Amino acid sequence: MDTKSMDLLMRVGVAAAVLSLAACASPEKTPATAAVAVSHNAVENAVSAGAPELAPAEITAARDKMMRANQALAAKDYKTARELAIQAQADAKLAQSKANSAKATAAADALNEDLRVLRQEVDRANSDQR
Repeated sequence: MDTKSMDLLMRVGVAAAVLSLAACASPEKTPATAAVAVSHNAVENAVSAGAPELAPAEITAARDKMMRANQALAAKDYKTARELAIQAQADAKLAQSKANSAKATAAADALNEDLRVLRQEVDRANSDQR
């Protein structure tokens, strides 16, 4: 066999090995791993939004499901890992929304109080001018 034939045979062998390894990879692993990563980011975003103080039940549920998703992923139970990760993401988004809503409500309440005080001052100034 000449060098060109050996080189071609070697390339075909390497390509076959790579394709065989790719075929052995679980098709569910990648989506499960991606779902766990996305839900991890969702939990971090909720925590950054103040969920531990403003939506403790929701963020606790999200963290619990994240932990269980990671355990399922480690156990190679990709279907369960993906399902738990999706649930954790939903809980985290709910926690973030509740935290943002609570902050907006507090800001609106503070603005309303400032307006009330301002109205009182305007009324007092108007009554002093009479």
